[in-house]
Amino acid sequence: MAVIRILTLCLLLFSFVYCGALKAANRITLTGVTGERKENIELYLADISPAEINHSARFKNRVSRDIKQALRGLGYYQVVVDFIDERKGKDYILHAKITANKYVYIQTNDLRMIGEAANDTQFLQLLKNAAPKKGERMHHGKYENFKKELISLANRKGFFDARFERSQLYVRPGDRRGTVKLYFNSGVRYRFGKIDFSGSQIRKARLGSLLTFRSNDHYSARLLGELNQALASTNWFAGINMNADVENRHDGLVDLTVELTPATRNVLETGIGFATDIGPRVKTKWEKPWLNDRGHSLLTDLSLSGPEQSFESRYKMPLRNVSHDYYQFVLGFKNLDENSTNTRSKELNLVAERNWLLANGWTRNASIRWLYEDFIQAEQDDQANLILPGLSLSKGTDSGGSMPMQADYYLLAMEVADQSWGSDTDFIRLRGRAGWIGSWSVDQRWLVRLDAGTILQEEVLNIPPSLRFFAGGDNSLRGYRYRNVAPTDDKQQLIGGTKLATVNLEYQYRLKGDWWLALFTDYGSAWNDQPDWKQSVGAGVRWASPIGAVRLDLGVALDSEPKREFRLHFTLGPEL
Repeated sequence: MAVIRILTLCLLLFSFVYCGALKAANRITLTGVTGERKENIELYLADISPAEINHSARFKNRVSRDIKQALRGLGYYQVVVDFIDERKGKDYILHAKITANKYVYIQTNDLRMIGEAANDTQFLQLLKNAAPKKGERMHHGKYENFKKELISLANRKGFFDARFERSQLYVRPGDRRGTVKLYFNSGVRYRFGKIDFSGSQIRKARLGSLLTFRSNDHYSARLLGELNQALASTNWFAGINMNADVENRHDGLVDLTVELTPATRNVLETGIGFATDIGPRVKTKWEKPWLNDRGHSLLTDLSLSGPEQSFESRYKMPLRNVSHDYYQFVLGFKNLDENSTNTRSKELNLVAERNWLLANGWTRNASIRWLYEDFIQAEQDDQANLILPGLSLSKGTDSGGSMPMQADYYLLAMEVADQSWGSDTDFIRLRGRAGWIGSWSVDQRWLVRLDAGTILQEEVLNIPPSLRFFAGGDNSLRGYRYRNVAPTDDKQQLIGGTKLATVNLEYQYRLKGDWWLALFTDYGSAWNDQPDWKQSVGAGVRWASPIGAVRLDLGVALDSEPKREFRLHFTLGPEL
């Protein structure tokens, strides 16, 4: 027993001593340097563990050597390091006092650009912005980065034979002068050779229409990126691999092979969502990304919610520009039973449309639509049979991400009905939308949305409900019920309007990461003769989720009757 007790005491004593040793925090401190110099020294000393730190001359020589080497890279060759030893309990602290006030400057700067790159604007701009300059500090890091940028730009632009004929730094620490000699020979710029597509189920002629370059055009990695993006946007392929055969370049040419893997012929997606305007919703999407070797596609959507059920099928026939130049035929059906807006309707649409991307970046859409609507709106029980030729222009840009820091969107649309071509009535319907997103800093965003519309030449009761204007709801006037800001009949039942104007103003401040606080005000109305303007204010939160902006708002209807109302709004999707 006595032996066991002695062994136990020894183990406890060893554990106490060992744990105490672990808690010892030996370290090195630096004084006399800040910023870039201190950071670079810390990088050089990062491999030294606390257990290695000691007061020996050998260790101090090692630290001094590393400090001087770190500072040489930044142009400081006259460096003095003094050490002070300090002990705090079990901790040993080595204080390094550094004197490095004088740097070596570039006295002679001999930079030469040889080959075709000597007249290339991008290389000349790089030379102007990033090259070492006479009188500057001899910064080894910037010098090496400049060399890497030269090679990187050369590879992106097809100068595959580029090399440095001379790359030297001369330093005279005594008089603090240095010389840079850098001779860059780009050689010739290669061109695209044979361009081939392999593994594709789509006709090569159709794929060739996606090319923005041809054989014998100058090589450019940017052009390859644009081709990759164009191919991906078609949804025809599950895999895209660009293989520029640089290793086997010949006669100033680089052959390109685009290896493609066909996408599956059927894609089925089902989801459950919620929006305060229509409540819970089930959506199913069935997509056939390619039906034949011409790249035709079929997209069918089914959406089911309490007040609204809709079905839509789109057959798309791409032309030269697959993403923006196409014919499309649409069949749609919608059943609406919305008590809050006094609307019951069954709506059938058949649409033929032609889409173009114009040279100025606007998208033009010309269409002809047959609309049949059987409806009850308030006390009106009626049907509408309309043939509607239409034309729209739209344009949108953004800086990327689910909540971009810069964005804009514009839409101008017109549809016309006339009895001469089979419509029940005559009218012109105009609609315009615009939106802007901007930022004052990385943590502050602002948003403006405008929405306006008018119906000319006709009374509201001769227009079906799907074409009348109503305001209120998530993307209109928050704080008011969905589509509840509109003219009413004698029984205070909603009938809708022939005119609409709303504006949304919003300020957002980043709380943390992808979470934002929002403050907003909305103003607008839908009317026939005189507008009854409504305003709301409120606050909300935003989450920049991977699938889009998630918005939760609490709106206060300032002009609701008989008293102010509070309403919660939840939406998912683009802000413009």
